[in-house]
Amino acid sequence: MSKLRIVHVGCGSISDSWFSVLKGRKDIELVALVDIDRDNANEKKAKYGFQCEVYTDYQLAINELKPDVVIDNTIPKMHHLISTYALDNNCDVLTEKPLADTIEHALLVKKKAKETKKNVIVMQNRRYLSKLHGLKSIIDNQNVGDIDSVHASFFTEAHFGGFRDRMSNPLILEMAVHTFDQARYITGLDPVSVYCNEYNSSTSWYDGNASASCIFEMENNVIFTYNGSWTAKGNLTSWESEWRVNCNKGAAYWDGFNEPWYEIIDESEKNEAFPTKYNRSTIESPTIMEEHAGCINEMIDSLINGKKAQTDVSDNIKSLAMVMGSIMSAESHKKIYIKDIL
Repeated sequence: MSKLRIVHVGCGSISDSWFSVLKGRKDIELVALVDIDRDNANEKKAKYGFQCEVYTDYQLAINELKPDVVIDNTIPKMHHLISTYALDNNCDVLTEKPLADTIEHALLVKKKAKETKKNVIVMQNRRYLSKLHGLKSIIDNQNVGDIDSVHASFFTEAHFGGFRDRMSNPLILEMAVHTFDQARYITGLDPVSVYCNEYNSSTSWYDGNASASCIFEMENNVIFTYNGSWTAKGNLTSWESEWRVNCNKGAAYWDGFNEPWYEIIDESEKNEAFPTKYNRSTIESPTIMEEHAGCINEMIDSLINGKKAQTDVSDNIKSLAMVMGSIMSAESHKKIYIKDIL
């Protein structure tokens, strides 16, 4: 089989996470790097030893080189423009998150992918974590029974500087999509509605609200709650969040650092009013390729093998809808139904 010919658009800092994986694939050919700043593209070309063309115009690169795949590492407001242009030119698309900067643009990309019968696959690197897969295995294996509710806590102190400090919804737009997507992944359930309250702590250095509490109704009447902040002071969680899954036979837990574990009621428990005896089991998480490497390799493998990837546009748009629904709820102070967005 011939190699997949790829044009890579956007050579900022995030592109290093892609190039470090792409350079090890023998079944692809990187034919061009594109960046509005030619020096950025030339710097990455030299750093990784790529033998490829350099462009400043993605449309020109696509028109002249006619690649099989376009990778988009540009800013969010460009994603739908690059995706639709690539699709119209018979290219599959692999894009950094988010799928698009608005739900309207995301729906446009989804429609175009269906019309052209091409693939758009979105980066969700935090879905590819060994211990998250371990937590999911507890649920899938019915170790604790059926899910009643899922709770994620995310509290860290993040001094990024730059554009994030000026954003209107920095936490929800930039970070929460990871946790929302993880919740969909570990439960296998899609969102039905959301109520969100955004706020800023008294010491916040962000212009926009950098803290939020969300209540999602998921399928099967499961509740998912998210509490997060980028301006926490002390007792910080992992960047992967702290997870608790309440089920009808027990509960599963992952602190975001160590191996996940679960507890079920001890059959010898005599105190029916206030049970205190539970049997704890810690599992050994599976060995997987993690983070960007895991997602990128699945993306490419799915194209080569003709299989739909986990983060295909038709699925990933639901995670984006959780983000946009949360913002709409926070602004309107009302519950938002996901079906009204999609």
